[in-house]
Amino acid sequence: MLNTNSESLQNLPDNCTFSESDWGVLSAYWHPVAYCDEVKEKPVLIRLLDEEIVLYRTSTGVTAAKDLCLHRGTPLSIGEVKGDEIVCPYHGYRYNSQGKCTLVPAHPESPIPGQLCLKTYLCQESYGLIWVCLNPQPQGTMVDFPEFDDPEFQIINVPTMDWTVSSGRQIESFSDVAHFAFIHNDTFSREEDAVVPKYQVKATPYGVSADYISTVGNAPRPADTPYNEKDEALWRRVYHIYLPFTVRLKIHCPVPEGGIITILNANSPLSAETSRLFAVVARNFDQDQPVKDVIDFQIKIYSEDRDVVQRQHPERLPLDLSDEVHVRADRTSITYRQELSKLGLGRKFTS
Repeated sequence: MLNTNSESLQNLPDNCTFSESDWGVLSAYWHPVAYCDEVKEKPVLIRLLDEEIVLYRTSTGVTAAKDLCLHRGTPLSIGEVKGDEIVCPYHGYRYNSQGKCTLVPAHPESPIPGQLCLKTYLCQESYGLIWVCLNPQPQGTMVDFPEFDDPEFQIINVPTMDWTVSSGRQIESFSDVAHFAFIHNDTFSREEDAVVPKYQVKATPYGVSADYISTVGNAPRPADTPYNEKDEALWRRVYHIYLPFTVRLKIHCPVPEGGIITILNANSPLSAETSRLFAVVARNFDQDQPVKDVIDFQIKIYSEDRDVVQRQHPERLPLDLSDEVHVRADRTSITYRQELSKLGLGRKFTS
């Protein structure tokens, strides 16, 4: 369980939708906030755990800071980046990559008050994403995505999708193996796939892993297509859930032999009941096929999930297992909820 200190809870965001203790836990983990190529010459406003944050790129990388000029409270995200500094649009105050004010145009020769220093956050670029941690002492394990740097794999970024549901609900949906035949019977599964074979689930140092083998594929499979011998081919899905809200799914395809599709499903908690999904796909085959086809297929699958998950109640994920009914097919979900509880998140709800 994370032992949050009082310092991390001193400045909760205005109108925070999380309990104080849940915010303290979640603020100590790395969360994706943008694709790297989204932050170029202009500042970008993002939201994370109810905090409004400005991202700006300098020669040393991306800086993440509270979106607030300390002089008169102007959002820096509506300003501009000049050289290696972000410039406030109201009075022209400049801040460098460390958030320190370097110029007060009204008094260029006078000493700059020491309080004119932005509140900055830990920020790093990994796997084509910008990750931010709001606590100076990060917890947990950053996701491992080796396919991203493997030259045999093609990398495809799926456009972000916003969900009016908590991050935990989306992660649980992505990792669920019992819904394929019902939610996805217009894309890759059918009602004949409803039976869930036994599969292995275990808690890990980083979260949860699940190893699932079935005849459910991961390629377009229209409902009116008759079955044939290919429908008996086995597909292996290995889920690695990195707490709190990131999953790496590795799919071993029967055709072509050695074919791998890996999906990085990284969810960002905008608030307690809204989230933003980042999905990065890696594949080592069919690389001459249109990227748009892959993106469209993933968007359709995620849309099928979202249409149902956004109607779940409660919107937040109950961690008290007695609040909902569970069966053997829910082993991944059960273990995920148990591991989230160990972080110190509220037993009733989390994001």
